[in-house]
Amino acid sequence: MFSGFMMNTWIAATIVAVIAGVVGFFAVLRGSTFAAHAIPNGAFAGAAAAGLLGMSTLAGLAVFSVAGAVGIGALGRRARHDVATALALVLMLGLGALFISVGSQYAQETYSLLFGEVFGISPDVLLPIALLGALSVAAIVVIFRPLMLSSAMPDVAEARGVRAQRMEIFFLLIMAVATSMTVPVVGALLMFSLMIGPAAAARSFTGRPGRAIALSVVFGVVTVWTGIAVSYATNWPLGFFVGVGGAVCYLAGRAWLAIRRTRAARPARAVPAGTVA
Repeated sequence: MFSGFMMNTWIAATIVAVIAGVVGFFAVLRGSTFAAHAIPNGAFAGAAAAGLLGMSTLAGLAVFSVAGAVGIGALGRRARHDVATALALVLMLGLGALFISVGSQYAQETYSLLFGEVFGISPDVLLPIALLGALSVAAIVVIFRPLMLSSAMPDVAEARGVRAQRMEIFFLLIMAVATSMTVPVVGALLMFSLMIGPAAAARSFTGRPGRAIALSVVFGVVTVWTGIAVSYATNWPLGFFVGVGGAVCYLAGRAWLAIRRTRAARPARAVPAGTVA
């Protein structure tokens, strides 16, 4: 399990989980989960186009991810870009279907774009994945304060000169970069569950941004590590375990939040007269 080609699997999956945890926290906080689903699907269409033209898959992923992010950010209204996201998703899925139908890709190649090929990671892919991942994290660090302010208090951010639409496009571009390097590893569909489930759970466990991001990363790494180990042992598809793991993280977070609210709602017991505190 930890020898030969499997080491590439562990390294690549860990990088993907870290990036998904960091970017996913802000996707959940900003209410951009629908965009987090649409952009990876746009990347899938870009990979199909690259295969049709005989170009690099990563190049096609990057071009379509960035185009989808810019389109969603530019056409969406303030704090409401669901219509633009839906239109971008439909358009990119349609293009992906067209490229697959007129191309010579096999069904297995299409399947790997949707669900990933984490057990077949080449050593040559590790460096681009690590570089794009580091670029995504560095961009989050640079704009952390204005991004956090516009995510949590958009009106205050506007009053302080933080342009909401500009920040939205900037964040969507970061998500596009993260997506372009993760789709070949976990696939367009699994990236969504890995990005949203752990991040939503982390927000339920703590309200502090730093701790929530750290928890989101930990939950994502544990989810993908557990999925790889169990998938390797059972020969079941990794996507099943990643999806279930993300759902379990979210349900655990909601259960913990419900317990905390129940405890906070309990009335304090009456203190008998004469009792010394």
